[in-house]
Amino acid sequence: MNILVTGGAGYIGSHVVEELQKSGFTPIVYDNFSTGHEEAVPEDVQLIEGDIHDVRFAKHIMEQFKIDAVIHFAASSLVGESMANPSKYYFNNVEGSLHLLEAMRGAGVDRIVFSSTAAVYGEPEQVPITEDSKLQPTNVYGRSKLMIEKMLADYDMAYDMRYVALRYFNAAGASPTRDIGEDHNPESHLIPLILKTAQGVRKQVAIFGTDYPTEDGTCIRDYIHVCDLAKAHVLALQHLLKGGASRVYNLGSENGFSVRQMIDSAKKITAVDFTVVEEARRAGDPAVLIASSERIRSELGWVPEHSSVDEVISTAWKWHKGHPQGYNG
Repeated sequence: MNILVTGGAGYIGSHVVEELQKSGFTPIVYDNFSTGHEEAVPEDVQLIEGDIHDVRFAKHIMEQFKIDAVIHFAASSLVGESMANPSKYYFNNVEGSLHLLEAMRGAGVDRIVFSSTAAVYGEPEQVPITEDSKLQPTNVYGRSKLMIEKMLADYDMAYDMRYVALRYFNAAGASPTRDIGEDHNPESHLIPLILKTAQGVRKQVAIFGTDYPTEDGTCIRDYIHVCDLAKAHVLALQHLLKGGASRVYNLGSENGFSVRQMIDSAKKITAVDFTVVEEARRAGDPAVLIASSERIRSELGWVPEHSSVDEVISTAWKWHKGHPQGYNG
């Protein structure tokens, strides 16, 4: 079966392409390379440079390759930037997704797996966070993703377009079998920032806030290995292709680790005593974000296999050591 992967040259998208191939699907990557990397796409995968805003071209590609379903990653995803430039996020994420859905309708493609985010929850009222928790995003990025979820629900109701929305917590790690990893510019994720400091690419890594109501005073997050995320996408796809109903699932390891714990683990694995500085809290950073992934475990049989902190950091470190300047070197 042929699966169109929008944003398939990006970090999570490229790992999902790998998992699709392992599972017997034929991925077709559709990416405008605003943030993706051609090097992340296997040579034997059809790679199309295109934009989700181009309804006519996207529809043509779906028809040409007889696409059975779409996995949708293409989006802008920097929280700080979303607050400074909301126009970009409503245009790229919301309007772009609307155009993609219209291309799907035109081509007769009626199944989609959507890359959503835990940012739709905002500051949680309870931990662990379930899919039924209050949706109160505190930033434009989260609001744009929530709007797309609502759009998908409306398209399901009106046009019978089935979907699975996957709300990620903190994706991390790298494939142990393919030479792909996490390369953003600018980089805003904790683990790559830590490892770039261990490499000497950065002078220091900052802890933002040491006075949170946690055991060591730093924020606690739920880290999930990108390969475990990739398997969840394939399970969601298989669910839809078997005629399953639209669903929303959290994706997390259900374990929380503090910023200090992640730094200590990285120092142990890299054997580098890199410089750590303490800064003031950042506005909008919740103290604790931990997922309940019980729903996808019970309904789709998803079991994270690689999400121990040491495996997450070890696989990421292996990739970063070989790519000190990301895919550029």
